[in-house]
Amino acid sequence: MMKKAWKGLVIVFVLLFLYLPILVLAVYSFTDATQIGAIRGFSLHNYVTLLTTPELRDMIVGTLLLAASSAVLATVLGTMGAIGSFYSGKKVSSAISTMNQVPVVNADVVTGFSVCILLVVVLGISKDTFVPLIIGHVTLCAPFVFLSVIPKLKQMDSSIYEAALDLGATPAAALRKVVLPQIFPGIVSGFALAITLSLDDYFVATYTKPATFDTISTYVVNATKGSQTTIKTALWALSTVIFLVVILFVALMNLQANKETSERAEV
Repeated sequence: MMKKAWKGLVIVFVLLFLYLPILVLAVYSFTDATQIGAIRGFSLHNYVTLLTTPELRDMIVGTLLLAASSAVLATVLGTMGAIGSFYSGKKVSSAISTMNQVPVVNADVVTGFSVCILLVVVLGISKDTFVPLIIGHVTLCAPFVFLSVIPKLKQMDSSIYEAALDLGATPAAALRKVVLPQIFPGIVSGFALAITLSLDDYFVATYTKPATFDTISTYVVNATKGSQTTIKTALWALSTVIFLVVILFVALMNLQANKETSERAEV
């Protein structure tokens, strides 16, 4: 009995440690408070500021477009790399997996600085073209897509692909009609992870972004150094919106996974 109580207390402590700061921020986003520490009356002022300030709107839209475009490219490259590694020989597959792990364990600041040196300094590509920024985010996200897709390939029955070839399907048709549907959940998970990583990134964007462009991360860091109180409190609202969207997305993913599990159990 005591052991169960201790386990419950540990779980509650961990959940409070993780989510209490976010919940406090969410509460203050619905008040007139200008700083954490004194709760005032209920207000939607921060959300109105978030939606009506052109500077904030442009920053959010730009960040979402960057995350979506880099996530699509990273998903394509990561999925192709995972499929190529899975169907390659043992030595080639091991080499590809090892090289994929380097960007994963590497510090983001090193990745961002390296991409900046290679593309901007060595190749002479201007940062005003957004090319270094997109390539930097794809470099950051693609390895994680690879790691999301590989387990699904290993769970797949490889004989299905071979059977499709024996029945007359071309390799491309077998890949499109047999392999991709089998690994689709891994591709979706990789895409979602790529979007999250892009939205969260600060160091790669700092080194590769145009001077006139800000992502959410770089904007928040710069805003906390400034003196515009209304902008700072509007960012409380932005943090709350992002948190709620993430919770909703995770809940939908879990519901879909539970539904698929139930359908398989019934079959």
